[in-house]
Amino acid sequence: MPITALRVRPWTKFLVWELGIDRPGEMDFHLQIANPTISCVTGISPVHTDSDHMGSLANLILEKQKIIQNMPETGTAILNHDDENVKNMSGKTKAKIVWFGSTKDCDIYFDKNSIKIDLDGTSADFYIEGKKTILKTTLIGAHQVYNIMAAYLTIASAVKKPFLDIFQRNLMEITPIRGRMNVEKGPTNTILLNDSLRASPTSTYFGLKTLEKINYSKGRKIAVVGEMGELADPEAEHEKTGRELANMKIDYVICIGPLRKFTMEEAIKSGFPKEKIIYAKDIFEATSILKKYLKPGDLWYLKGSLLRNYKRIVQLLNNDKICCREIMCPYEHCGY
Repeated sequence: MPITALRVRPWTKFLVWELGIDRPGEMDFHLQIANPTISCVTGISPVHTDSDHMGSLANLILEKQKIIQNMPETGTAILNHDDENVKNMSGKTKAKIVWFGSTKDCDIYFDKNSIKIDLDGTSADFYIEGKKTILKTTLIGAHQVYNIMAAYLTIASAVKKPFLDIFQRNLMEITPIRGRMNVEKGPTNTILLNDSLRASPTSTYFGLKTLEKINYSKGRKIAVVGEMGELADPEAEHEKTGRELANMKIDYVICIGPLRKFTMEEAIKSGFPKEKIIYAKDIFEATSILKKYLKPGDLWYLKGSLLRNYKRIVQLLNNDKICCREIMCPYEHCGY
């Protein structure tokens, strides 16, 4: 935050902040530096809700909603209508509210049945000011439709002039950072959809949904999912992934780590074929399983958190040297 603030110059017209929080009072610190006239809340996920951070989902919501509570009446709050926790924030601000989501109640919305995903990107039908517009981005993921709408409304609130053509061109020039749904050449002539940088319940769901929906017919679809951290109720959140998997068509799933046992058990209980889901205690066992299962042409999705450094699986499959053999890998030598 301070570094970004010091980059502001007298000729700066617009400044975009990302005000992330993971402990009580952090938003108060941010708002001492930033006084946004436009604020966007894209969604609420129960990450950072463990006792070492926010302590509960309720505390997380209270901290995040400060960003719109402190806005003036002349400000604009851009909110995700499809997220109930965000939707419930609407009574906490004096600012004008602009909605995005999947229903006609929103200022901009998309058609759920129109989402198309392939290895070149994501597209959908959007309705802007009542007019249907097809927008496409090179970013891969079912969740990208929400990011597109949030970005469009944020810019529209600031610029106040037509910019749709420029917006579409820029959507096609964006590239993901490594570990955020980027496509890589995998071992044994496979294709890897690498989403191993961070993992929350929401991002895990959308990542698995993307794997299911992606247009790919050259091989099987295999999901490799690791544990999620910083959760108030980790067992329940990992079980939830299992119930979500039961409603998806994915050829094979490999669950890594003790918490993912809950995912596997709940998935089987909820109807996912037990012969298509496998448990691995750690990345080394997962690597051994993948060596047996991966075939040329397969598309596999890797999901996990930075602290557990699941990208080591790719290194092990390629017979590369890894930084360490610890389950929890220190940040200082596992960064992207």
